Amino acid sequence: MNGVEGEKCGGGGGAAVGRDGEEAAVSLEALRKRMADFARERDWEQFHSPRNLLLALVGEVGELSEIFQWKGEVPKGLPGWDEAEKEHLGEELADVLLYLVRLSDMCGVDLGKAALRKMEINARKYPVGQCRGSSKKHTCYTSDDKNDSADNTASQAAKKGT
Repeated sequence: MNGVEGEKCGGGGGAAVGRDGEEAAVSLEALRKRMADFARERDWEQFHSPRNLLLALVGEVGELSEIFQWKGEVPKGLPGWDEAEKEHLGEELADVLLYLVRLSDMCGVDLGKAALRKMEINARKYPVGQCRGSSKKHTCYTSDDKNDSADNTASQAAKKGT
């Protein structure tokens, strides 16, 4: 199958460079447009069905996973990794991002808006006061606990006879 950025056979452009020579931040919308143009120029839209893009994304996640597969727990900042390993990691992360952006475009989903909405949902599911420092799933925090934590404390104290 043809790749999103043609990474298997070369292709793809570099990052945008600002006036001061530093790389500029890239928005999801800019990536979406660039990916659409890239595919259209190569007549790859015919291959970019949601199913095909999802399968390609899964394959790229597998390649990303291989990088970490036998390394055990890897600390933040990747100490001990050489530049070639970090560059390879960046390429695989980019492949995942690019397929995800392209998939969302082909499905008509505004990925940026969906991500912000999901973060709002997660903020409600994982209230700071109950979840800070915990890796428990949101189902461990019932809606009753969220709304009635003071009532629960009072009823527990009453049961103990205090």
